[in-house]
Amino acid sequence: MNHEISRRKLLRGAGSGLGALAMTAMLAEEARSATVHDPAIARQPHHAPKAKAVIFLFMEGAPSHIDLFDPKPVLNKLNGQPMPASFGKPITAMGTGGNTLMGAPRTWKQHGQGGIWVSELYPHIAQHADKLAILRSCQSDGINHAGGVGQMNTGDILSGRPSLGAWVNYGLGTANKNLPTFVSMIDDKEPFGNAKNWGSGFLPAVYQGTLFRQGDTPILNTKLPAGTTDERQRARLAYLEAQNREYAIGREDDTTLEARIRSFELAYALQKTGPEVVDLSQETEETKTLYGLDQPETAVFGRNCLLARRLVERGVRFVELYCGSGSGWDAHSDLEGNHKKWCKASDKPVAALLEDLARRGMLDETLVIWGGEFGRTPFNEKGTGRDHNPWGFTMFFAGGGVRGGQTIGTTDEIGLRAIERHTHVHDIHASILWLLGLDHLQLTYLHNGRAERPTIVAGEHMVKELWT
Repeated sequence: MNHEISRRKLLRGAGSGLGALAMTAMLAEEARSATVHDPAIARQPHHAPKAKAVIFLFMEGAPSHIDLFDPKPVLNKLNGQPMPASFGKPITAMGTGGNTLMGAPRTWKQHGQGGIWVSELYPHIAQHADKLAILRSCQSDGINHAGGVGQMNTGDILSGRPSLGAWVNYGLGTANKNLPTFVSMIDDKEPFGNAKNWGSGFLPAVYQGTLFRQGDTPILNTKLPAGTTDERQRARLAYLEAQNREYAIGREDDTTLEARIRSFELAYALQKTGPEVVDLSQETEETKTLYGLDQPETAVFGRNCLLARRLVERGVRFVELYCGSGSGWDAHSDLEGNHKKWCKASDKPVAALLEDLARRGMLDETLVIWGGEFGRTPFNEKGTGRDHNPWGFTMFFAGGGVRGGQTIGTTDEIGLRAIERHTHVHDIHASILWLLGLDHLQLTYLHNGRAERPTIVAGEHMVKELWT
């Protein structure tokens, strides 16, 4: 018998074997993604977490860092003058790059043992300066709100990627049985990008966030219809689930169907737990006053901040609150009037949240984040406002393992660009995930043959100063 084999056959056979091995690995990864990552169960983090939950206070429209946390004496001296050529001419959303410099007529004071600079627009937050880590050198890629809001939520200025909350949901699973793992709360309008900001992108649809609206019923379709008993509702859902399961046979790749089945189950659970969560009558009058629920200027965001504490208290892992949904902070004109309004709306509620979490012993395990999609320029627009600035802006972090009373990073003398400790949105996301016990390099999902991760191909410069 001739056992000789040609070189061509050998290469063909070896190539087929390697292909089979690769296919086996891909199928195994797909099976693992579909079965191990069950959102109904909690999963082990990659390392010991410093935080168990996140409350992201999203100031949509982009607050001005140079009017709140990043004082610029040189800018004030140059007020009314053309921007020096040495700072370069940026391309801005409204095409106002290089216009007349506009100072920040603020009263600045240093607060706490760390000497954190805060302007007079945030007097209540300033009282918690030693809880705050101020990151002044944030950077993003979007020069408009759609791209900026999208990137701060999903890591990309374009649509299609999972939100950060969805990644957390996917990576850690649930910490409760009767509430969503990921909640997004709006005020009177919806933010730029709407559902993509709390969407699951290419992750299974079950990992998307649950939207809480304003009003007495922030969660839609959770009240029993009039005349319907609990037993009858349970029977209806059981019948509907049986029909859906039968329809799902042969459609295992349809993650939206599985998400719909789970949403019915969650909605049924929320019919019992939802009303209790949003019933603020259970809170003391002192607590409601602390959050500003007795004042019209602070009542909306104060209510959402109080709800965020109640949700985290009950095991919700990721809560995002929008202040100024629909770009409320977008001060292209009348920055004084705009920022006084939104600082008034957010100052007391944010300070109350920090105080309430601390006195309940929850702040150490709850990461609180404040920030918008970008900052604002040192030069004016329309004479009294500022344009968009993604090249250098401020966010702050508190609780959840963060070392407070410190300032990280620097912008240039007029607050246009970060010049020390450049921190991209991907680095911020990687840092948030790390505090939750998740390594952004290990948190992957196979999509179109590629192991996708939350930070795409970046995030290598985590802000370790936050916790070291």
